[in-house]
Amino acid sequence: MHIDLNCDLGESFGAYTIGLDGEVIPYITSANVACGYHAGDPLVMQSTVAACKAAGVAVGAHPGFPDLMGFGRRNLAAGPKEVKAFVQYQVGALKAFCAAQGVALAHVKPHGAMYNMAGKDIALARAIAEAVFEIDPKLILLALSGSKMIDAAQALGLPFAREVFADRAYEEDGSLVARGTPGAMIEDEDLAIRRVVGMVKHGTVTAVTGKEIPLRADSVCVHGDNAHALEFVKKIRAALEEEGIEVRAMALG
Repeated sequence: MHIDLNCDLGESFGAYTIGLDGEVIPYITSANVACGYHAGDPLVMQSTVAACKAAGVAVGAHPGFPDLMGFGRRNLAAGPKEVKAFVQYQVGALKAFCAAQGVALAHVKPHGAMYNMAGKDIALARAIAEAVFEIDPKLILLALSGSKMIDAAQALGLPFAREVFADRAYEEDGSLVARGTPGAMIEDEDLAIRRVVGMVKHGTVTAVTGKEIPLRADSVCVHGDNAHALEFVKKIRAALEEEGIEVRAMALG
């Protein structure tokens, strides 16, 4: 049994530093690097790819809506054609930085509102899957377990990985509880770790309603943008390894 640990990185911008990227990178196996639309800039993208290369961490693109002020978390009235172009533009930019440093781009994970909207909207999901497939049909689409993006990837024959979240609560339909809703974030580290182990080993998680729901996991997202992130990542990795679960990049299969 094995699992990937991924983290959203490269979200600093200009003079503003966001996240504990340097400290978190040694404990993860895949990085989702912001591509300049919701966060990140060319210098940050370049340095994040370099840091991942040095640590042997797989690099993926993390495209979002063009909304720096809203950090890509606000829904935009963008249709499939626009979303497809947004994704290709951003993935292409990060792919160039990877090529310059001799790093293979491994996967693509949409960010924030784009991720959540495409999880339920098959037209947007198809647009994202097509965008990735046209760039490189071997790229892995990292998407919410059980979402429309998984369906779209399967229909195209695009590789995919099912993502679960260590610190987010779930609705009964497998979608994430909206940020700002009471109980949306799992604050108890021990509870979060138990939930992760349960999702990986047993393929189930307790929804916010108390109902046990099925949820397959290929990759666990851990967030690196708060003061407790580093200890949280360390504890999750240690707990998985103690359970006999190998932690390795999804790109390794």
